[in-house]
Amino acid sequence: MRLPEIETPAFAPGSVWLVGAGPGDPGLLTLHAVKALVEADVIVHDALVDPRILALAPSSARREYAGKRGGKPSACQRDISERLVALAREGLRVLRLKGGDPFVFGRGGEEVLALAAAGVPFHVVPGLSSGIAALAAHALPATTRDTNHAVILATGHAAPGEEGADWAALARAGVPIVLYMAVANLPAIVAGLKAGGMPGATPALAVERVSTLDERLVEGTLDELAALAAGGGLNAPAVIAVGAIARFRAMLAARLKEAS
Repeated sequence: MRLPEIETPAFAPGSVWLVGAGPGDPGLLTLHAVKALVEADVIVHDALVDPRILALAPSSARREYAGKRGGKPSACQRDISERLVALAREGLRVLRLKGGDPFVFGRGGEEVLALAAAGVPFHVVPGLSSGIAALAAHALPATTRDTNHAVILATGHAAPGEEGADWAALARAGVPIVLYMAVANLPAIVAGLKAGGMPGATPALAVERVSTLDERLVEGTLDELAALAAGGGLNAPAVIAVGAIARFRAMLAARLKEAS
């Protein structure tokens, strides 16, 4: 694959690039991400990296799976970080490929700290975060002047021993909330949001498998999405938006109808 004539950083042997693969669609990769895929000797990738993206790398590039999925056996973060260090010390060009953006609920910060402590050179390539992409792909702005001037991004998954978000406090902020990794815990999250004063009738939607061939949009209210999750009608991975922005599709449809 030939890259466009743009200035790109050197991917040096013995270094690690932490790259955001975006939400899934290969067309949403950055050019720097494509460069890393083309030049990497080894790709350490997460579970949610779309196979179409991995297919852009040459067959000579070794693939190593380092996915972490809630409720399933997965590598611990310390082992992943140590593996990145070990591969770089072999003189390889190491691509750490993460779904979305490496620094938005991707533990990229922990990995660069480990690399820095080991003296391993690294470079970070931002990616399109799935939470923002899920909204934009369905003509849903994360903010508008008429609805909200702020939005909260929150993870619904806390690792064992970690304290999760204070959902009641987030509800009291009075701005839309975009949830990552929340399907398994959605009934408890809804209970916390309602305890903070958010009505169960608050508009909500979920986008499953953002920008992949299996993408599905589910719309309803906060209570309805919680019931779907509890009954198996809402599946991970999904991005969930709760609040005024979830009404925008109906507003847009009304304008389109008026114009027709």
